[in-house]
Amino acid sequence: MTRLLRRLILLVALFLVLSIYYTSSFHSPIPAFQWQYGSTMEPGVLDDPDYFWRKVPTHYQLQTIRPLPKGKPLKLPRIQHRFSQETSQEQATRLERQRAVQEAFARGWKAYREHAWLQDELAPVTGGAKNTFGGWGATLVDNLDTLWIMGMRNEFEDAVAAATNISFETSSLPEVNVFETTIRYLGGFLSAYDLSGDHRLLRKAREVGDMLYVAFDTPNRMPITRWKVGRAAKGELQEASPWALIAEIGSLCMEFTRLSFVTGDPKWFDATERIAGVLKAEQSKTKLPGMWPISINPRDKNFHGDNTFSLGAMADSVFEYLPKMVALTGGLLPEYGEMYTYAANTAKNHSFYRPLTPDNADILLATAVHVNKVHHDGEVPEPDYVGQHLVCFVGGMLAIGSKLLKRPDDLDIARKLTDGCIWTYRNMPHGIMPETFSMAPCSPESGTCEWDEVAWKKALLTSAGNDVKNIAKEHIDKLADEVISEKRLPKGFTDFMDRRYILRPEAIESVFVLYRVTGDKSLLESAWTMFQAIQKASKTELANSALADVTVAAKHKPHQTDSMESFWMGETLKYFYLIFSEPSLISLDEYVFNTEAHPFKRLVP
Repeated sequence: MTRLLRRLILLVALFLVLSIYYTSSFHSPIPAFQWQYGSTMEPGVLDDPDYFWRKVPTHYQLQTIRPLPKGKPLKLPRIQHRFSQETSQEQATRLERQRAVQEAFARGWKAYREHAWLQDELAPVTGGAKNTFGGWGATLVDNLDTLWIMGMRNEFEDAVAAATNISFETSSLPEVNVFETTIRYLGGFLSAYDLSGDHRLLRKAREVGDMLYVAFDTPNRMPITRWKVGRAAKGELQEASPWALIAEIGSLCMEFTRLSFVTGDPKWFDATERIAGVLKAEQSKTKLPGMWPISINPRDKNFHGDNTFSLGAMADSVFEYLPKMVALTGGLLPEYGEMYTYAANTAKNHSFYRPLTPDNADILLATAVHVNKVHHDGEVPEPDYVGQHLVCFVGGMLAIGSKLLKRPDDLDIARKLTDGCIWTYRNMPHGIMPETFSMAPCSPESGTCEWDEVAWKKALLTSAGNDVKNIAKEHIDKLADEVISEKRLPKGFTDFMDRRYILRPEAIESVFVLYRVTGDKSLLESAWTMFQAIQKASKTELANSALADVTVAAKHKPHQTDSMESFWMGETLKYFYLIFSEPSLISLDEYVFNTEAHPFKRLVP
């Protein structure tokens, strides 16, 4: 009887433990299918054959699927600076600034909750709602991890409960952007799952992943980037486009790989590794070997037809993801490090320049390069000297690459590029950088970068369409002053192509990364100055709005355009919050951010 009673008690205890385990929203992960992937599979939940997108017929069957990488993750070099203990005054200042950022986020979240719940975006001036990214609640999903990071657990639970009811079977738009859907929705669910361990989020990540996987059902397995999701849902035949942006083809690997790691299903990893194979094969064949052009032909796997190369818009994240894949996979895929080294070396030779500034600042800007045929010299790389807010991420990318891949010289370049973005912020009337602008490069003939007002004025006149060779010196000042007045050009700037600020995160992203890498406290001051400037100009009664023109005189407030993309809270405010947090919060040695600022767990030994 005693032995029987013991067995009965053990069975009851086991039943209670399992019941608690499966009913808890935030239970501890169950053992991984392979320890090194950090998988937390939940049996019976992730392998649901009745889910809609898994039932869509497949037209182009795969013969083989590449397995997940095996072996123990490498012990990669440390990224984060070893911070010393802060003083009580430093801590008080930091926490006060952190609270200010959190308050800005909380205001925006409250307004979204009240006026645009389950819609993609809040209209922050009028209080309306917009659906610009599929109608699946982009702001909600994009900010799940931000809620967790900021300790807003009640709001997080409400958001997760709402997110579980989002249907990805249909879209409010006839065509969706696969890249944007991947970085915002799949990245958002995966990151929030990595942070919280809530299996409801893993289930939603699997659903989005299954939907996106259908975009790869083409004859050559290259994805359709601008995807007619309704036609795909009906099982219609698909084919990759003869034209696509390189960023939208080559920047899916982090999210797809992480999804494979946490589910144990290698199909997503296989999908983006096929793209990586083409990238590697084509990297040396382009008109600027080492870099891929901004547009390519995925239908024919031709990645070397365009002649424009940039680390900025339309190409940015394909380069950003190379060192980040090294971190994400624990160095188990060396080809990403090899591709990054090749690309970074090319970029250092052609994509960075020192601009002419009135204070002789030792800074760098990143620019696009056009490879054109010049007379009888053949094809020659020519920079266009156009700066972009979006390309400000490059400082952070080079800083991470300098540590992970032991390229110490790149850290100095990373700092100068980041300082270039800080300088641009500080030298605008409202302390905010515009979308795109141009500056004159230092003269390579002189070997110095001393301020030369005549050279600056000639450069801005050339930008305005004047042939300065045929203008007498005595007339240059008069003509230049007219252009300066008309275009509202601060000293150093030669033109503004796009005067907006759309609440972008890239500048604070690099400031945050450089601070975590170097520990330089001056970057904290730069971040705070940037935050205050943005708040002053963009704050509305409800939240924050994009700005139409940040070049207007300081006495005039820029016009607010009633737009607040999900990245304002999901990226910009997240980076501002993290730079004023303890460095151990989302350590760069434990997590790696996707291009939408969603932190994924790294594979570590």
